[in-house]
Amino acid sequence: MTDSQNPVPTANATGPDAHNIKDWTDLGKEMWSYLTGKSAAINYSFIDMTVEVPRDIGPDAPRATWKLNGTLRVTTSEGSGTEPLTK
Repeated sequence: MTDSQNPVPTANATGPDAHNIKDWTDLGKEMWSYLTGKSAAINYSFIDMTVEVPRDIGPDAPRATWKLNGTLRVTTSEGSGTEPLTK
């Protein structure tokens, strides 16, 4: 991972906790918090894509390999996040 791909905030980062983003988990939480209540949905389409996902930050961080083929839809809701998903 290069520095330009690192989830570390830059001087122009905004939001209440932008300065607290230290790893991918922090980035995910901040994105979820920002999108909740805005009826947001993000759709990503992939065709035979392989992604190495770092567990931590840094060039030598252990990685998981994800294989994606299809559409990933990310949505948010107003709940606390502890309720079971319903269909």
